[in-house]
Amino acid sequence: MIIAETERLIIRNWRDEDRDLAFEINSDETVMEFFPFRRNRAEADAFLERAQSMIAETGFGFYALELKASGDAIGFCGLAQTNHLEPFVPVGTVEIGWRLAARYWGKGLVSEAARALLAYGFDTLALDQIVSFAVHNNIRSTSVMERIGMHRVEGGDFDHPGVPDTFPHLQRHVLYRLTAAEWRARQ
Repeated sequence: MIIAETERLIIRNWRDEDRDLAFEINSDETVMEFFPFRRNRAEADAFLERAQSMIAETGFGFYALELKASGDAIGFCGLAQTNHLEPFVPVGTVEIGWRLAARYWGKGLVSEAARALLAYGFDTLALDQIVSFAVHNNIRSTSVMERIGMHRVEGGDFDHPGVPDTFPHLQRHVLYRLTAAEWRARQ
């Protein structure tokens, strides 16, 4: 299932042949710097299978990114419901998130995919808003949020409920948002 295409990317559901990439991005220390866990092979396979099922069932999820030029999967970017953060955002709010193999960083690929998914979210899915959040000092991710037109929500910082107390430096998150009206005004 293809969700969207950009100049350089195909945004699609995961395939079984993407398992090596799913393991790579979920176990790499550099990629996972701002996460309290690394996934082993079985956990990465389970992540891929959950993503496949969620996308097939709901249309939402963290979609695989494939380079058109080579056919290689390079990471993910997607839209997912934030129901696990009910105290912080309205139930049903959709977040945009991403993770990319480190060798593909610095090429604008995440921003390219994210812009296409904002269009998909606002035009096709008729969402009212899309949020994103990251550890407060994750400059790589917050820079992408700003490049794609999101703004930091004043008073929206929060301690992520899924981050254990044993990782206090990863608990504080910043919240970014883009509304459909703001997005349309920029088009």
